[in-house]
Amino acid sequence: MPKLRTPQELSEYREGLAARGAAERPCVSVCAGTGCLASGAREVIEAFRAEIEAQGLAAGVEIRGTGCPGFCERGPVVVLQPGGICYLEVTPEDVPEIVTRSLGEGEVVTRLLFEDPATGERVVREGDIPFYRHQHRLLLGQNIRIDSRSLDDYLAIGGYAALPKALVSLSPEEVIEEDKRSNIRGRGGAGFPAGRKWEGARHAPGDTRYVIVNADEGDPGAFMDRALLEGNPFSILEGLTIGGYAVGAREGYIYVRQEYPLAVENVTRAIAKAEEYGLLGEDILGSGFDFTVKVHRGAGAFVCGESSALMTALEGRVGEPRPKYIRSNVKGLWGRPSVLNNVETWANIPLIIDRGADWFAGIGTEKSKGTKIFSLVGKIRNTGLVEVPMGMTLREIIYEIGGGIPNGKRFKAVQTGGPSGGCLPEELLDLPVDFDELTRAGSMMGSGGMIVMDEDTCMVDVARYFIDFLTDESCGKCAPCREGLRQMRRILGRICEGRGEEGDLETLEELAEVVGLASLCGLGQSAPNPFLSTLRYFREEYEAHIREKRCPALSCRALLSYYIDPEKCRGCMICLRKCPSQAIEGGKKQVHVIDQEKCDTCGVCFDVCPPRYGAVRKISGEPVPEPLPPEERMIVKAGGE
Repeated sequence: MPKLRTPQELSEYREGLAARGAAERPCVSVCAGTGCLASGAREVIEAFRAEIEAQGLAAGVEIRGTGCPGFCERGPVVVLQPGGICYLEVTPEDVPEIVTRSLGEGEVVTRLLFEDPATGERVVREGDIPFYRHQHRLLLGQNIRIDSRSLDDYLAIGGYAALPKALVSLSPEEVIEEDKRSNIRGRGGAGFPAGRKWEGARHAPGDTRYVIVNADEGDPGAFMDRALLEGNPFSILEGLTIGGYAVGAREGYIYVRQEYPLAVENVTRAIAKAEEYGLLGEDILGSGFDFTVKVHRGAGAFVCGESSALMTALEGRVGEPRPKYIRSNVKGLWGRPSVLNNVETWANIPLIIDRGADWFAGIGTEKSKGTKIFSLVGKIRNTGLVEVPMGMTLREIIYEIGGGIPNGKRFKAVQTGGPSGGCLPEELLDLPVDFDELTRAGSMMGSGGMIVMDEDTCMVDVARYFIDFLTDESCGKCAPCREGLRQMRRILGRICEGRGEEGDLETLEELAEVVGLASLCGLGQSAPNPFLSTLRYFREEYEAHIREKRCPALSCRALLSYYIDPEKCRGCMICLRKCPSQAIEGGKKQVHVIDQEKCDTCGVCFDVCPPRYGAVRKISGEPVPEPLPPEERMIVKAGGE
């Protein structure tokens, strides 16, 4: 592949790809993101190759391993083009039927289609599945269309149209102005206007500047950045190159966590491809602009998602935050002006430059423009990645896209914004999701984590879990975060264990205030949010734990007791055999009894009791009913059961 030396050469090369694509042969696109690979996608791809070869179709059918399209709950996902037929939960055993019927005979394998639970109808095309139909997938929608290893695939869908436009038709100042007019706010959590950040770096003193991709995605349950890096790394590289041109940087860095090996592999390969095509390196497209990109692997510290800690780690030192007396776009990496944005922000830049700021600003709310990707996980039917316009309500995301709460349970809360975010209750389901509305409600946008909780979730334990996580991830550099979080964890742990005392909530509120106001970096400043939001909306649960030694959600192990309902027990002996503490007494056809002194409340008996019986019950804050005397425990049923 000769280097593309001018925008004209790039345009002609893209036209050639488009001409070949007009008579495009059928294509089998298989999600090869981390989630689907874990579900067997690699075996599915190999099965397609073998079966297509066996049926003599290799010359006429392309097989493409793609990035994550989002519907992780139902992977491996397979999409057939042309036509967009979408098959879910495909196994290698399904492949011969797909090849024979769909590729050979033009039929649909009905059993592999999505079944709409509301209507019972099967949905053929990907875009018609409710999970996708209610989204606006500007970024994620490209993943299933390209092989992440193929720059040609990215060019064929319009990739690298924005870069020559920026380099040839726009000055750096005009690129920044376009960025500012779009009003895109950083998708990494703080929501700072990206254009203002770029402008500050452009006008900062000094000749050397840097642009950096923050891919240190450490929030539990979050994998938005990973999906973009794995599925379409070229879009991030194009955005980063445009950013480098705009602010006057000739070096870019991608800081990606070590736990994302596929993302590291794909983005490293993408850099090499872009250099081969002349889209990175010296004199890009004859513009005189030189730009190189390096990948830096993070060591897994959550605090390195914070800007100054990330830059400290890039410098080869321990990843700890530092005081921000001067903003990093003026004095950042190695003391030079540095623009740090997250993966999703950079991926949006080519769309803004190519389609215009007005187009982008037409999506979303007045102060939060564009779309946002969320990882929708937890107690919800359809887990995965969703991309929606800013301003869509929580209810629409959870029920129309996510499919609601499984097993007939009631929605209780949703946590947004990662471990430093807040938990929002049922009465806020109609809250529009944007930066400002979430902040006003006591939560935050964060990088885009969204964890749904049902009625069985204890909100006190949720706060304890996230404070515990943040305590462990605190770098320990400043005392308010290091010691304040440790004390909050200790008190919350006592409350969950039934040892809470009057005055604990007031102490926690004082600690939360100190930690939030006095901590050095954003991790500590936002760390009290899980406690403060759960106290704000679920105070009665805290009071029940402290005053009644009761967990209303029947979740906190130390506050639970188990007993067997004699009216429902059938003497099947399953719980007796499975109990690790040997705390259950009884024989065949006898009502079983739990010895409360031996029981360690592990819950195994509750889990293994057949649902048709439902004899094992959980209680909290009330006495365990007295067991039947031994002489009354025989089970005698009509018909000899």
